[in-house]
Amino acid sequence: MTNRPVSGSAPGALDAEDVSVVVNGRALVDGASLHVAPGEVVGVVGPNGAGKSTLLRTFYRALRPTSGRVLLDGEDVWRMPGKRLAQRLAAVLQETSGDFELTVHDVVAMGRTPHKRAFAGDDADDRDIITRSLAALHVDDLAHAPFDRLSGGEKQRVLISRALAQRTGTMVLDEPTNHLDLRHQLDALRLVRRLGVTAVVALHDLNLAAAFCDRICVMAGGRVVATGKPEEVLTAPLLSEVYQVEAEVMEHPRTGVPFISVVPGRERPAGEALGGGERAVRTD
Repeated sequence: MTNRPVSGSAPGALDAEDVSVVVNGRALVDGASLHVAPGEVVGVVGPNGAGKSTLLRTFYRALRPTSGRVLLDGEDVWRMPGKRLAQRLAAVLQETSGDFELTVHDVVAMGRTPHKRAFAGDDADDRDIITRSLAALHVDDLAHAPFDRLSGGEKQRVLISRALAQRTGTMVLDEPTNHLDLRHQLDALRLVRRLGVTAVVALHDLNLAAAFCDRICVMAGGRVVATGKPEEVLTAPLLSEVYQVEAEVMEHPRTGVPFISVVPGRERPAGEALGGGERAVRTD
């Protein structure tokens, strides 16, 4: 048996069309539009409260847009039967309750549910996919461990394994490197790239985003303020506006991708970040 990653349905085109999310009178996302081509990996970055997670929640139907649409291959995800959407799009969430009595194997096996009839057991193909998905994230040795007793990093790798077992062509990952050490951060993002899926990935680490994403979408104040290739959007002026810090951006001598270093002690006063009323810069 090989431990190669597995993927199932063909990569889809994912689109947010003028999506807004208003909660208690506050616009958490304000007219955000984003196109992700089949097989493309797009990173969504921005400061805390920028609207990254809120936008991603509309993609996997955890939060209905107040206005606008989310489309998968041109079809509104909110009009798709839930099972069919789950066969085509997998999500790795930022939060987990961790209070249910399931083993790691049980959690990863849940990724096979959209592909089976109700109450059907795992067949040989399911078991092979589950085994390979566990191995791909190096959690196969934890298969019989209680999920709720794992560390934060271990839980995160198990949840990525579950999404992998789902065998979809499109993935939405909200801070998938959260809690992971450096090695497993790299492993997780390399895996996403190797799968050849369409992926939208919310990340805080700009250097990881530059290294692994085809394009980057920068959000601030609930709006998309820039989209484009890493070298186009990760510029010192834009980072100063969005993050209120002075940053040096250089080309990494070995990889050639942008490498960002923040200059300590040169932060801008609070409240000067690019907000909802300012001009959005688009580079694509």
